[in-house]
Amino acid sequence: MRITDIIKGEKPSLSFEVFPPKTSDTYENVKEAAEAIANLSPSYMSVTYGAGGGTSAYTVDIAEKIKAKGVEPLAHLSCVTSTKEGVTAQLRALREHGIENILALRGDIPSDFKADHLDYHYASELTEDIVRFGGFCVGGACYPENHPESENSAADIESLRIKVAAGCEFLTTQMFFDNNILYNFMYRLLRAGVNVPVVAGVMPVTNAKQIKRICSLSGTALPQRFLRIVDRYGDNDAAMKQAGIAYATDQIIDLFANGINAVHVYSMNKPDVAAAIQANLSEIIG
Repeated sequence: MRITDIIKGEKPSLSFEVFPPKTSDTYENVKEAAEAIANLSPSYMSVTYGAGGGTSAYTVDIAEKIKAKGVEPLAHLSCVTSTKEGVTAQLRALREHGIENILALRGDIPSDFKADHLDYHYASELTEDIVRFGGFCVGGACYPENHPESENSAADIESLRIKVAAGCEFLTTQMFFDNNILYNFMYRLLRAGVNVPVVAGVMPVTNAKQIKRICSLSGTALPQRFLRIVDRYGDNDAAMKQAGIAYATDQIIDLFANGINAVHVYSMNKPDVAAAIQANLSEIIG
């Protein structure tokens, strides 16, 4: 089933992200976590893709196991360190395993990566190749607070317009902690004529150590209300977990109430966190 058919439905969509193992010795733990989250019957699940395609085989495998559980998988595919031949091989593997949905990403260049030539510079180029290959519903990523490498907001929106013109059918946002940031972003998208569905990405922060990594990766603004929670409960693991789940739940309820009907939770391979959020929304998502 195409992700666009899921997120355009009348029922609110709640989905979760999992990431494949970096090494084979952690594969079983990741597989069990992914299957446990799939057992919650979310709207769909996304499976990330390692830098340089290092975990590409695991991405396909985990996605296939999710699909076997009756949950539609969304396979990530990054391109910046990939060749066109490598991307074609990955698309063939996804097709052979019955995967119909791809989140097309540029990806980050590893610090030790060296190449005289890059086949891909932008996610829009990857999107074009996936559309040309055929048979996939293609999504893309967006940053409500602007991509860290964008010159300004206008340039960032223009890159999204190009991505959509290349064939991107929906967008999934980077995490944010202030819903007003997303609402302003949505207005700017519509004003620029970018009117594909937008899935709001929400991360439940369940331990204080996540904060530094969040800020370094995305430059996400942390509102005072959120910082107060971390200050008060950050040294108490159980309390911080409960507070983080409650904060994310509150965000999602507000998003649904304001017409954002699709939310994707960055659940960090934690079935208990995914289950707690889903339970908090049981009457809302039906």
